[in-house]
Amino acid sequence: MMGMKIGRGTKIAATVDVDQSAPELITIGENVWVTRGVMLLCHQRNLAEYEVGKPVMDCELIYKPIVIGDGAHIGIGAIIMPGVTIGCGAVIGAGSVVTKDIPPYSVAVGTPAKVIKSFVKGKNENLD
Repeated sequence: MMGMKIGRGTKIAATVDVDQSAPELITIGENVWVTRGVMLLCHQRNLAEYEVGKPVMDCELIYKPIVIGDGAHIGIGAIIMPGVTIGCGAVIGAGSVVTKDIPPYSVAVGTPAKVIKSFVKGKNENLD
């Protein structure tokens, strides 16, 4: 799909919005489910030198990879931002905006996404 690396058994809904400027930066593992309305973004504006009076479009683009581990589930309408790694078996709640890495076998929800549960041995607990 447009240069992405996609593992066996992975399902990607037809309405997933893939960053067309750098799809080769997206790696999706095996047996992943990416549901409808999800956005995978590999670029964003560098606002480090943005200032009053400067058009934001003059700020350079930064490109970073997205990695989604085996067995993960990305809920409806979630947005995955550049540079994020979603661990194996992680679940991303519907409508979440993922701005930071999500550990394996955890549930993350919200804007920005926050881990609320871990299924890792010894950490099988709610984190709120």
